[in-house]
Amino acid sequence: MNKKDSTDFYVPDLCRVRAVFLLLVTSELFVLVLSIVQAERGWIDWNYFGLLSLFVQWTTLTSAALICLLRPWLAQMSVARATLAIVVIVLLDVLAFSLFADNVLHPQPGVALWQGIAKKLLVALLIVLMVLRYFYLQDQWQQQREAEMQARLTSLQARIQPHFLFNSMNTIASLIASNPEQAEEAVLDLSELFRASLRTDDQLVPLSRELELCQRYLAIEALRLGDRLKLDWDIQPGLEQQAIPPLTLQPLVENAIYHGIQPRPEGGTVRIEVYGKGHFVYLMVQNPKPESSNRQHQGNQVALVNIQARPQALFGEPAVLKHSHQHNIYTVTLRLPARTAS
Repeated sequence: MNKKDSTDFYVPDLCRVRAVFLLLVTSELFVLVLSIVQAERGWIDWNYFGLLSLFVQWTTLTSAALICLLRPWLAQMSVARATLAIVVIVLLDVLAFSLFADNVLHPQPGVALWQGIAKKLLVALLIVLMVLRYFYLQDQWQQQREAEMQARLTSLQARIQPHFLFNSMNTIASLIASNPEQAEEAVLDLSELFRASLRTDDQLVPLSRELELCQRYLAIEALRLGDRLKLDWDIQPGLEQQAIPPLTLQPLVENAIYHGIQPRPEGGTVRIEVYGKGHFVYLMVQNPKPESSNRQHQGNQVALVNIQARPQALFGEPAVLKHSHQHNIYTVTLRLPARTAS
């Protein structure tokens, strides 16, 4: 039986400074609310606030430290057992500090003393159950989000335009009799494109692999479009290992040909430029501005939204896809954080 990874545990790592800071701020807000409710005169009972803050902060820090140390052990348990263990840890911690604090402040034990301790334990129980419930729901939401993201990435990565497949097969069929060697190369290029679309395990690949895939795709399109398709490459050296989601640049080039070159009887030039600037790498694809109906323009927008989804899912907000047109030239620019593919 394989041991579970502690990173899969629904309780966040309480050894991190950010997690401890959030716990302290949350507990201090809780103390503030109780101090306001407790005050008989004025807005807040400052003596009560100070004593309760000291008690709550110490119990919060020690409980977080214990859970942090026991995290690998807790992660091996089921959710119910881990929750029960954490509740016991926190309640024992609260009981120890309650006994210590009350013995210092009230050396003579009595019924009222034990009632006060019982109230503290009940409040601690309710709070820890609410916090653990929140952690569990957050973990479930995160897992669902990651599963949906992975399904979306796989769907987008496996996407090959049907019109491209049909056009490629027709082109290969026409070349079999006249130029079998060229037809064979086209079949190899097409098979490599399909192999890349079916390789869903790699979330990031080197830019050099994506450029090679674009060259294979353009080689197939050049057989169909002939002189109507002109290419202009401008790739800055040293960016071969830049990390990029697979099948990201190729759909941009395919989009440029489908919307900018294919509708024009005279064809046009597709310019592909890659350069680094600061902490980012820019991939730019230019083509003649489509002179088409709103339907084709909307199709272009939908294609760009689909292409943008994968870089943003993997890189977050730093990944930006922009499009513009100037002097009858349509430009799509993808900005990625400078990162080396592992």
